[in-house]
Amino acid sequence: MTVLSQSLRAVAVSCAFLLFAGAPVALQAQDQIAPPASTAPDNSAQNKGQQMTADQQKSDTSDRTITMKIRRSIIADKTLSTYAHNVKIITRNGMVTLKGPVDSDAEKQTIESKAAEVVGQDKVTDKLTVKQHA
Repeated sequence: MTVLSQSLRAVAVSCAFLLFAGAPVALQAQDQIAPPASTAPDNSAQNKGQQMTADQQKSDTSDRTITMKIRRSIIADKTLSTYAHNVKIITRNGMVTLKGPVDSDAEKQTIESKAAEVVGQDKVTDKLTVKQHA
């Protein structure tokens, strides 16, 4: 074997060793990396002081049906943001309250009109807020 071929063989063996020996080390290092710090949703602090929340909605069939129809209408509109798709819809005794952040005034109006189509404009309370963009 020539000196050059011996050198190439040594390099190949070294590379193979590094590939096999290095992989578990690399994976082990990744496992030890701390996960990113979780951030609170935009409206968590705001929700704490709310008088009426979604979990206080009565289980009345007609109220649940109203909420379901409004939610389906909002989710079906793919032009709306994720924030808009996740607004809180609280129905009590046929009266609807909308809460949560949305991306724009246009989204706010769209969601309110979708709720009004189901129950009528006079039965919708809009407490949506437009999210401030940085």
